[in-house]
Order: sequence, then C-alpha cells, then structure tokens
Amino acid sequence: MKKIHLAFLWHQHQPMYKNPVTNSYELPWVRLHAIKDYYDMVAILDDFPKIKLNINLVPSLIVQLEDYASGKAKDKFVDMTLKDASQLSQDDKIFILMNFFMANWENMIAPNNRYLQLLEKRGRHTSETEVKSCLAFFKDEDFRDLQVWFNLAWFDPYWIRTDDFIKGLYNKGRDFTEEDKHLLIQKQFEICGKIVQKHKEAQDRGQIEVTVSPFYHPILPLLCDTNSALEATPHMQLPKERFSYPQDADKQISDAAAYYEKCFGQKPKGMWPSEGSVSAQAASIISKNGISWIATDEAVLFNSKKDISGDRRMLFRPYSVGQNSDGRQMNIIFRDHGLSDAIGFVYSKWNAEDAANDFISKLYDIRNYMGDSYEAPLVSVILDGENCWEYYKNDGWDFLSALYKKISDSPDIETVRVSDYLEKFPSQTSIENLTAGSWINGNFYIWIGNKETNASWDALSAARDFLISFLEKNPNLKNSKEEKEARDVLMTAQGSDWNWWYCPDHNSESNAVFDYIYRHLLIKIYQIFGQKAPDNLYVAIKDMLKNADQNSFRIPSSFITPLIDGKILNDWNGAGYYKVGHEGGSMHQVSTALRAFYYGNDDKNLYVTLELNSDIAPKIIKDLSFHIDFINPVSQSVVVEFDSDTNLSKFMLEDSSGEKEINGGRACYKEDLEISIPLECLGNSFNYREAEFKISVYKNGFEIEKWPYVNSLRLSNG
Repeated sequence: MKKIHLAFLWHQHQPMYKNPVTNSYELPWVRLHAIKDYYDMVAILDDFPKIKLNINLVPSLIVQLEDYASGKAKDKFVDMTLKDASQLSQDDKIFILMNFFMANWENMIAPNNRYLQLLEKRGRHTSETEVKSCLAFFKDEDFRDLQVWFNLAWFDPYWIRTDDFIKGLYNKGRDFTEEDKHLLIQKQFEICGKIVQKHKEAQDRGQIEVTVSPFYHPILPLLCDTNSALEATPHMQLPKERFSYPQDADKQISDAAAYYEKCFGQKPKGMWPSEGSVSAQAASIISKNGISWIATDEAVLFNSKKDISGDRRMLFRPYSVGQNSDGRQMNIIFRDHGLSDAIGFVYSKWNAEDAANDFISKLYDIRNYMGDSYEAPLVSVILDGENCWEYYKNDGWDFLSALYKKISDSPDIETVRVSDYLEKFPSQTSIENLTAGSWINGNFYIWIGNKETNASWDALSAARDFLISFLEKNPNLKNSKEEKEARDVLMTAQGSDWNWWYCPDHNSESNAVFDYIYRHLLIKIYQIFGQKAPDNLYVAIKDMLKNADQNSFRIPSSFITPLIDGKILNDWNGAGYYKVGHEGGSMHQVSTALRAFYYGNDDKNLYVTLELNSDIAPKIIKDLSFHIDFINPVSQSVVVEFDSDTNLSKFMLEDSSGEKEINGGRACYKEDLEISIPLECLGNSFNYREAEFKISVYKNGFEIEKWPYVNSLRLSNG
C-alpha cells in the first residue's frame, strides 16, 4: 500500500490595523500573535527534525511586524501598557478594564492566579457603566499588574521555557514594576523582529516552505471581476457597479512576489490565494507571475470537475491549471476540509493524545481508501496557523507535539514541502474549467452579495474611478509620490477583512474599528489630491445601532440652560448624549478627536458641548475645525475654530449664501468645547422639534470624522 504524503499549510495573516488618520494601530493582534504563534510555529520544529511544513506569510502582516520591530509602530494598547499606573486618568482606567482581559479566559487567564483575581474583581459580565462603578476598588498596583498580565499571558509557553525574563515574570506573578512593563514591551518588539529570520533559516535548511498571499490579502477573483461570484451562486445580488480590474489583482500578486524575494532572497514558488479564493482568470494571472502552485478547498475541486462525481480518491492528488510565464503548467492542490477543520475547531476540546491518535487514524483510513489508485497520495491540511491555538490547552503545544511525534515515528506517513512533492510527483490531470470559489462553502457569500458588502464594493469602485479619472486629468501627477500613496491606499482597501466584518454572519466588538478604518482608507484617496470625499463615506456601512449600548446615546429629556465656560457641570442634566464609536458596542474604538457630546436647548438657544479626546485633540486643536451640520429643516453648518489652545478664531454660520457671524452666541474651550447658538440665528424656518444634525470634525480643511455613524441627532421625539 502507498505511503501517505501529508502537506500541512499553516496560514498566518492579520489585516492592516493602522488608522489612516492617526497612523496608529487600533488593535494589538499583530503584536500579540507574534509572541504567541508566529515564532513558535516554526520553533517547535527544532524538536522534530523529520517534520516538514508549509507556512504562508501575508506581506501586509510582515510589514506590520517590521513596523513593531523597528520601534516605529504607534499602538494605543502599548501606550496604555507603558503609562505609569499612578498617572492613569479615569478614561485610561476604563479603557484598560474594558480591554485588557481580551484573552481566552479558560486557557490564558484562569491558569494565572493574579490575572484571574483581577478579572473576578472587575466582573466577568460587565458594561462600561459597571466598570466605572468598580474603579474605586482598583489600586495603582492592581492596574500595574493588569498592564503586565494582559501582555504576559499572550506569550507562548515556548518563551516561558526558553526566556529567563519571561519565566521570571511568570514566577513573580504580581507586584510588577514600571520597569517590568517597559522590558516586557521591548521583548515583544524583539520577537517581532525575529520572526521572518526564523522562517528563513528553516526554509534554507529545507524543513519548511514559506508561501505567500497577494500583498494586502484581497479576494483575487472579485478584483478580476465581481461577476465571478455568480459561478458558484448564480442568483446572487451583486453590487450596482461591476468591479473588473484584473490589473489590480496582478499588482497585488507581483508586489507580493517582489516583497517575498526581498525578505527571503528567492522567488516564491507557492501561493495561498487569500481565503483560498480562485478562478480561472485569477489562476492565469498568478501563473504568469511565476508561481508554481496554489491551493484551495476541496469544494472548488468538486465544483470544477463534475465528472468525478464526488469521488474522494480524486481529492488526494495535484492538478494542473493555468500556465507559468515560462510555459510550464501551474499546479493546484485541494485541502481536506474535514481534517483541516478537525484541527481548527474540534480537537481543542479533546485530550491532546486522543486528538493526535484520531488524526493519525483518519490518515490511515485515507491510505486504506486510496489503495493503489494513485502512486503518491497527497493529503493537504490547510488552516489558520494562529487563531485556533488559544482554545487549546498549553497553546496547542501538547497536541502538536503528540501529533508531530506520531507522524515522525510512522513509516507510512511523510510530511512534505509542496514544491518538493510536485517536483517528484508532477500533476498528471488538468482542470480545464476552474470554477470560481473560496475555502468557505466554495463561494464568495462572505465578501459580496448582501446589502453591506455590496455597498462596500460600490464605495471601492467609486474611489478607484475617482483616482483614475483624476490622474488622467492631471498627467503631471503621473508617477508622483501622491499617485504612489493613493494606489497603495487603494490596494489596502481591497483587503478581504473589511468585507468579512460587513457580512451579516460575522459580528464582533471591533465592528466599529474595521468600518472606520475601511471608510477612511477610501476617504484618504480623495484627500491625497486635495479633493472632498463623498458624504456617504462618513456614514457607517454596517448598521451597528442594533448592537449599541443604550447607555451611550439618548435624546434630550428636558430644556437646559447651561453655563458656557468650557466645563461640563451639572447644568447639562437633561441634555441629549452621544458617545462616539458606540455603535457595535466596541470599546476597542478608534482614536478620534471626539469622545462624546451633549446637546439640548431652551426657548432661546441651542447648546452643544464636545468632549474631546485628551490624548489627541489638545495637541492639534489649532488644526481642527468643528462643525454642527444641520440636515433639517435647512442645510447649514455652524463652524467653530481656535488658533491656539483657548483663543476662538472662527464662530460662523455657513450656508449656500456664504458665511455670517453668529451674534449673541458663545464658544469656549477649556476642558471641553461648549457652544451656545441663538435659535434666531438659525433662521425663521428652524424648529427644534424637527431639527436634525450631525457633528463633524475637520483637520487642515478635510473632514476626518462625522457622528453619529448611522442616524442623525434630534432635539426631541418630534
């Protein structure tokens, strides 16, 4: 009976978390997965020299790792870690208590007594309002320990065994120092800088093959043509505008290949197309870029070759598809869906030894099933190499160690680098008509076809059309730094992760973050050339109000007449309230100039106070312009600007006829920005019972945020 050739492909990917407005990383997952997954998935091979693997690194992930390694990365979670615990503001403390338990509670918090104690002290099921009520119970030393434990618990057990500093912090357990925090973050940055080199060393010695994905992880078939989604789902509702730019797919691939060569000193042979997404057109472009093989899911095979009638023996072999730039056929392999998902979603609940035995037994079942039907059966197990391990005891080390040992000891199972296997056993069967699809249900439902994902594609189409049209009208900008920056931003916006979270099947507390970053990537394309972005880009694509914390917004309950002195006092009781970024319940909200605002009126004036983000706004107040934009009953805006910290330089009403001063009003900025506007200045047609408005912030002439995301503000229920 033939030997089983086993190809593991671990896919390592994180989206680009950098806020295009502030250039700060809004979420910490690149850094935290670097210390938990990316390094140790290669380091474990030091104990298993017979095991060979394939590991996929997405270029946009490597870019972020290098940013951290160089110390250039700005990261709010790092800032909140390094801030002296005795100097934390109330807002800082709330942020830490809401965000620094983002770890698997069973496997990453519970085993560490002090971390668990802090979780119990805060409460397992809590809202921001409840967090505020427990602040008094947390002392400086509690916050300092929490700052350390959030960053320490993410370290893989490998580092506890091999690094004396990390081991020392675990043994210490509590009463950490400010120096401990700084050294811990420094250690994280150092590990970020070692990851690519560790992969290169393993590849150079022949133990792993490093593969690549298109640069910013786009869905290639949909870049080539959104109509390709109809191949797997014929009755899907597509976006209004057809997106069909195979040249964009080509650039994502060629840039990835060039970046890979820069990192690894050789050209890539294999590519994992983002989300296993393939089509005949995408495969042709990939092959013309010199890639020798790609991989996707078994569903795509059975959709593409109807003649095999679900015969699973046909799964365990390579096929040829497309043609390389040098005339050679490109190969494609297909993952065993069940085996891959068993590691990703099933075995984490099992005893490690039992799980490893089950996996091995399934391989022998395949061997027996195949018989002598194919000379070199290839079983491809492909899945994320980062997200599942936090659900395993000991971060998956027990399971992987048991599995790799059993494979190493088996004479009937040989792990392979895919390129090595294909050199020895080239494909003998071709796929003439590759049906477009992904590794999720063999279709593209996740990324296109519903209201929100279609709106996202239409916004992307509009931004791309603007870019090309503007460059055609301004040939002097050809090959300029502005064109290069805008095209890079466009490529970033083509990443798959934005639409992943727009899909109605997916929801997280970070919805608002992803929505904000995506829309502001598109906004930036316009702003690079000094043009105004479309208004719709300042409104959320994903309807997040249905998940909103009702304590985060309300309409006014009574008339108010506050003192306008730049400080929010009790005279704002009864005002309406809106907390910036609350849609989706996200406490991982992006860094914005505004934190919240209060609003209301009496029979003479409209009152608005803007609560500014103390980390951002005071530093750039002279660059900001604050607008109260009225939608009903007339289109007009109140504009407030300061030329220094507290000196009011502009307080005007703008409408279609121009600008006019607001007589009798007042705007004052100290701790907050408070504004009063005489109702008579807003015109005879203004009726507070019908009034609707939004609050927007401009920086250096460009709108950078507008609130609320979805609806408008009202002074009454009408």
